Amino acid sequence: MPLNPGYEEMLSQLAAIGGPSLAEVPVELGREMFRAMQGEAPEIEVGTVTDVVAGNVPARVYRPRGDGPFPVVMMFHGGGWVIGDLDTADCQSREICRGVDALVISVDYRLAPEHRFPAAAEDCYSATVWAADHAGEHDGIPGSLAVAGDSAGGNLAAVVAQMARDRGGPALAFQLLVYPVTDGVNFDTPSYRDNADGYLLTAEAMHWFWDHYEPRQEDRRNPYASPLLANDLSRLPSALVMTAEYDPLRDEGEAYANALANAGVDARSIRYDGFIHGFFAHTRTISDARAAMSDACSALRAAFGRVA
Repeated sequence: MPLNPGYEEMLSQLAAIGGPSLAEVPVELGREMFRAMQGEAPEIEVGTVTDVVAGNVPARVYRPRGDGPFPVVMMFHGGGWVIGDLDTADCQSREICRGVDALVISVDYRLAPEHRFPAAAEDCYSATVWAADHAGEHDGIPGSLAVAGDSAGGNLAAVVAQMARDRGGPALAFQLLVYPVTDGVNFDTPSYRDNADGYLLTAEAMHWFWDHYEPRQEDRRNPYASPLLANDLSRLPSALVMTAEYDPLRDEGEAYANALANAGVDARSIRYDGFIHGFFAHTRTISDARAAMSDACSALRAAFGRVA
């Protein structure tokens, strides 16, 4: 499919602005650039927004309007484990809160390179354990819990699902994996070759992210870093994997969905033709991205038995 017209315009504007690539700037400047591109979205109104500490990890709780209790979605932000924070995940957290009628707990996990693998994964798991024990204090249903994330956050959602299985809980109802990073070893897939440059996320940036998160090749093979490389993918929660046609990560996301299904997990993938990496946060700027968000919300509602 041709590039979506909205993304064609966006990429043209970014090219006209110019400037250094992410891999050419200091980490802190990269974080500032990401915040400028993906800021808060208070116009997407929810019931309440409260900052908490979830298992010693800073987090933000989004409560829907109306009467609870509500199912709970753990939200892990993208940004290659290096950039990103609660503010850059604000738009998608609000969208999921409203669209699913769920309590969303967005996790401010530790970032690399200050805190390398497995710090982010352990923080996300710790916050999820906290949610299972304490969601009721925020009008959540502790036994109705899902994990979700985009890009590096999708990686962390997949990893937390594996951790929860391996460590005896908590029980998870679903995993929403949006263009997830699943393989830190193989960078020679067709989607990496075809979409290496020119579509916002570049192959160069992915190498930069991985080099900050886990520079040691042998440790990237750990399934808690590269969930696709796990020896056992059975007994994991149902999953929806969402990918973009013009994304270096497309093939590894779809490979993970296939691997889950082959292991007996109820898993499916949807490829959004004409889309680029990042569409989960583009509902305010790319009108067609709303359909993808609707698909995500519908899948979570179904997992929680809340189909309407």
